[in-house]
Amino acid sequence: MAAGVFAYESSDVDWCEDNYRHSETVVEYFNTMSSFVFFVVSPIMLYLLHPYAKERNLAVHLVWLMMIFVGLFSMYFHMTLSFMGQMLDELSILWVLATGYSLWFPRKHFPAFIKDRNSFCRMVLAVTVVTTLSSFVKPTANAYVLNCFALHILYSLCVEMKSCTEQRVLRLAKVSVGLWALAISCWISDRFGCSFWQKLNFCYLHGIWHILIVVATAHASTLIAYLDASFEIPYTEPDLQYWPKDNWALGLPYIVLKGTNTKTRKSC
Repeated sequence: MAAGVFAYESSDVDWCEDNYRHSETVVEYFNTMSSFVFFVVSPIMLYLLHPYAKERNLAVHLVWLMMIFVGLFSMYFHMTLSFMGQMLDELSILWVLATGYSLWFPRKHFPAFIKDRNSFCRMVLAVTVVTTLSSFVKPTANAYVLNCFALHILYSLCVEMKSCTEQRVLRLAKVSVGLWALAISCWISDRFGCSFWQKLNFCYLHGIWHILIVVATAHASTLIAYLDASFEIPYTEPDLQYWPKDNWALGLPYIVLKGTNTKTRKSC
């Protein structure tokens, strides 16, 4: 049984891309290769967000360090379509979300019985461990549970953005939501509209999902980190910029800290 969970195609999940079409050892070639985007974007975001992480909490780096593991496990899963690959892929995403919740969930929205962030982190850890263990009971439900978590993050962002008046922040929020919506559309289309895409001989939407979700995560995590910095360390005067060039229409957003001693609160 132990060997079976590592066996090729032991997972119940099989994406739209033709299996073994481009390689005898890689089940889904383009889905596997597209996972390389995790290894490209993650180190860049680690570098760009380091000034914020150093001022706020170095644990912030865990989000993008774990995203590297998401990419690694995604490659392994699509290369083998093994049950173990599926579980590692999905559970690594769960732990990234849990880390983000622990670090960035606004204190003003903590449950009444939670008094500080350490207690909140312990609660999130306990829930994540229980969810991890229970996920082995019904593995096919994991992806849908993860998307429900994503919807809750989206809702929380909408609540936080209601009082925001800064145009650059609002633009980042709109781009983040737009990228996420486009990414999830690709995931759903590949999962449930495979026959249509096979007729068009275009079975690569899950690979496109990989690319879009990484870029969407870069935008959303920067937005959340900016809101966090504005409330928790406002004296650093956080601002948004884009890499590699700030005036480019496309790029990876990051936080710069102008750093003054004026402890004023921004409008978002």
